[in-house]
Amino acid sequence: MRNVTHCLRRWKSGSLALSVALSGTAWASEHKPATSARAVPAAVTPLAPVVPVPVLPLPDKAALVKGALYHPDWKIFNAGNNAASGFGVVNGYGQARWAEDWSALADAPQTVRKNDWFNRLKYVRLNDTGSIWMSFSGEERLRYIFENQPMQGQAGKTNSSRVLLRNQYGADLHLGEHVRAYAEFLYGVAGGSNTYGYQTGVQRESLDLQQGILEVKGRLLGAQMGVIGGRQIFLDAPVSMQSPRDLTNVQQTWDGFRGYAVWNRFRIDLFDFMQTNKLPQKVFADGTSYNARLYGAYTSTALPSFQFMGQKSQMFADVFFLGYLYNGTAASIPTAAVGGTQKGSTRRDNVGLRLWGNIGRFSTNLTGIFQGGEFRPTQSGQSTRAVRAYAVNGSITYTRPDWAGKPGFGVQGDLFSGGSDRNQNGAVGTFATPFVPLPYYNDLSLSLTSQNLIGIGPIANFTIRPTLHLKMHTPFFWRASTQDAVYGGNGKIYSWRDNLRGGFTGVMPYTQLSWNFAPHWAWTHDIEGILLSRGMRNVGAKEGALYMQTLEFKF
Repeated sequence: MRNVTHCLRRWKSGSLALSVALSGTAWASEHKPATSARAVPAAVTPLAPVVPVPVLPLPDKAALVKGALYHPDWKIFNAGNNAASGFGVVNGYGQARWAEDWSALADAPQTVRKNDWFNRLKYVRLNDTGSIWMSFSGEERLRYIFENQPMQGQAGKTNSSRVLLRNQYGADLHLGEHVRAYAEFLYGVAGGSNTYGYQTGVQRESLDLQQGILEVKGRLLGAQMGVIGGRQIFLDAPVSMQSPRDLTNVQQTWDGFRGYAVWNRFRIDLFDFMQTNKLPQKVFADGTSYNARLYGAYTSTALPSFQFMGQKSQMFADVFFLGYLYNGTAASIPTAAVGGTQKGSTRRDNVGLRLWGNIGRFSTNLTGIFQGGEFRPTQSGQSTRAVRAYAVNGSITYTRPDWAGKPGFGVQGDLFSGGSDRNQNGAVGTFATPFVPLPYYNDLSLSLTSQNLIGIGPIANFTIRPTLHLKMHTPFFWRASTQDAVYGGNGKIYSWRDNLRGGFTGVMPYTQLSWNFAPHWAWTHDIEGILLSRGMRNVGAKEGALYMQTLEFKF
């Protein structure tokens, strides 16, 4: 590990600026089925997804029906491999498996269906007309993680080796055109040496219902409308705010309802959820946690298409409100005493605007969020404090699919406001993201999180072969406020503050190599270095490295 750290330091002094990773494009866009012949033709856009998601194992291309979407036709909101619809990326397989629609297999020739053995499980006719049918899905994921200094040496473990196995299977029942039900079951196993965080309910999980929804849908007022109730993952939010928590064995799910309506160039999503309680580690024991609530509305408008540098361009303007209600460790804030925290509960009202899409060969993404609300201390006699925080996130990537390696080069910048822990009476100025922003977004190791943070760095991605993808990101980090603490993932507030000099925190070069070596299979390697400033090292923070290897099978 000394050799690894020494090598990473050499990157820092020399070619670090070229070791860039994590583009805004999803590599799963290699196969883009066109519009199904059974559906209304979708608007064609060259838009590459700006949602940074892990590579999805691809189905057998030879077994896919030519022209099939494998998800409902959202017309112009099919952009970004369906991500613009608010239901996550779908590229044959989806982030949310219930967002898939395999009905195109009903009319597929037997020669095509037989090309992939699993096609017989994707469309199972249950009546003569085919109006009632079922689709099955499954995932087996084996993941190994090595960290020599977890949480910058503050996790209480060194040289941690974790082995995670996720078994996840689902069944999607369609009862005609207007009703469908989906159930997904999960069993998670975790082991290793010098492990940590295994008793939080996000790594080890006895057999339980991971997702279970009932959807009623149809056309009304010229829109595709629907209501989805039950336990589900939620992806209709900026990745800097919300993710399915796919780094761990157990994804983050919510219990509640969402209603959506999609017109030709405008859509709206209304939702109200309580977080699923994963701590009861017994068979079918998961319930609802009333300590965390997510609610709000998300709208997206497709702006008029235009030409730029000879390329068709499409931008989307999203306006949203996300409400957070939560307590516990994640809601705590630093006190004036070094290392101290004040417990309480908080309401965070996030009002935001996102402008994203493609301008010619440039994929762009700009998000601005104002966060209001209040913090209520647990201890009686202490005053309720207002919240006044903000975040600005942006990225731009120039892509050349006509060049060898189909490269994309760009830059990503982020600002999450900080406050002052010396001011215990004024407004709380530290931006909060309690519900697990996408770990691939900025820091895979979770040693830093999206609070009191400035990050900027180059990004790049390459398609070396149709099944071999490389992406890199090198973010440099600072504290947004030197009068505020340094924050890590999972509600961690580091005790360094008064003795920490300067705002520069460090740099974390990250590289991911993913190989879809066979249909349904993906083998991914993630490497990240944690290179800290002298000020951070002087107060006790430790540099390190993370290596993660993932072998995933999906059908």
